[in-house]
Amino acid sequence: MRTIPNARTWHPDGWHDGTRLDADPHGRIARSSYGGTTRQRVVPGIANLHSHAFQRAMAGMAERQSDPRDSFWTWRETMYRFAGRFTPESLYAVAAQLYAEMLTAGYTTVCEFHYLHHAPDGRPYDDPAAMSRALIQAAHDTGIRMTLLPVLYMTGGFDGRALGERQKRFGFEVDGYLALLDDLRTEHAGDMVRIGCALHSLRAVPEAAMREVLAALSADSRVHIHIAEQTGEVDECVAVRGARPVQWLLDNAAVDARWTLVHATHLDDAELRGIADSGATVAICPTTEANLGDGLFRLRDYLDAGGRWGIGSDSHISVSPVEELRWLEYGQRLVTRRRNIAVTERSPSVGDTLVAAVEASAADSSGHAIGRLAQGDNADALVLDIANAVFAGATDEDATDRWIFAGNQNLVRETWVNGRCVVENGRHFHADAIAAHYRAEVERLLEE
Repeated sequence: MRTIPNARTWHPDGWHDGTRLDADPHGRIARSSYGGTTRQRVVPGIANLHSHAFQRAMAGMAERQSDPRDSFWTWRETMYRFAGRFTPESLYAVAAQLYAEMLTAGYTTVCEFHYLHHAPDGRPYDDPAAMSRALIQAAHDTGIRMTLLPVLYMTGGFDGRALGERQKRFGFEVDGYLALLDDLRTEHAGDMVRIGCALHSLRAVPEAAMREVLAALSADSRVHIHIAEQTGEVDECVAVRGARPVQWLLDNAAVDARWTLVHATHLDDAELRGIADSGATVAICPTTEANLGDGLFRLRDYLDAGGRWGIGSDSHISVSPVEELRWLEYGQRLVTRRRNIAVTERSPSVGDTLVAAVEASAADSSGHAIGRLAQGDNADALVLDIANAVFAGATDEDATDRWIFAGNQNLVRETWVNGRCVVENGRHFHADAIAAHYRAEVERLLEE
């Protein structure tokens, strides 16, 4: 039995005093008991619902103007050039650095939306799963829980045009894609890795292919898709398919709690209500959406509709759940010119409301038993650094708000995943070796 320290643990109904959490040999919470008092504060680990690991290496390298109308589409050209340099070895090094950073910041699960499948010229590696295995190995070596989402990417637009030269390493036909999923699922059936399905976007997956893939998936497979991130995507979908992207998806697929719609930035009222009614999760990525100039998600309207959502760090210009949550709320304040937007009648604390939302969506979006600190769930937890001055005089009413909104220090002292401590005193156990490997690989990438 491994024990997460006695603490005051956060639950959606409030802080519980003197909790002792014991993990069984499989990393699940076998027993929780209460009694006594302690100043320690523990919150559930955070799930990162959307990650493109390779983009961590280019963070901060696309911030020079290339066009007076710079947008997502000009940023994408920079990303394509960078993506063309990766090998399985360099992808492993970058992913390991990223995942160690995630764990240090408080992410304990990553949903990896993975589309760098083949060699840069588009030819498959001798092992078609080589790049997927690099990501899985990085997750294993750092200790993060993973939902790997291999991406189906077939066309360059809604008109069905062929992939461009720089997109060829992303491409799969349906048969090869389903074979990749089958092989990975056969090999990785343990608690720490789940294999889901990612449809890159409606523009990249023809309707017939989408239907074929969805029909072949197991009933418990998670499905993630980029959707309605850009107004140009919305306009093109209307022109070609006669409907807005989210509406088209809701009309043509059995969208339910297994689905995660990434971004969903540009919604009309019917689409917003449709997502909420479906039980799907929206993965909101505030720092990336801000960096790319995507727009703001309609959070207040979505909360009023009862919608489910979580966060992702996407392009990793920030690797901090605190920053994602903070700027999700701040974006709403800027457009409404009001304060304290993410609240409910039962939860007047913005911090509590935000944390409760990301924990409530974690299990359905990732496929892992996470998001709570309850018996039978995976023992993934964060021990907050209550010795930090930020928490001076903290009470149950304001502790979560202080964590999310006070200052820029990392306030996670320990990170536990599957009943094992992987970050202690704010530092990942293998931080130095991982960082040295990362630096060497990035320098080599930039020399090419």
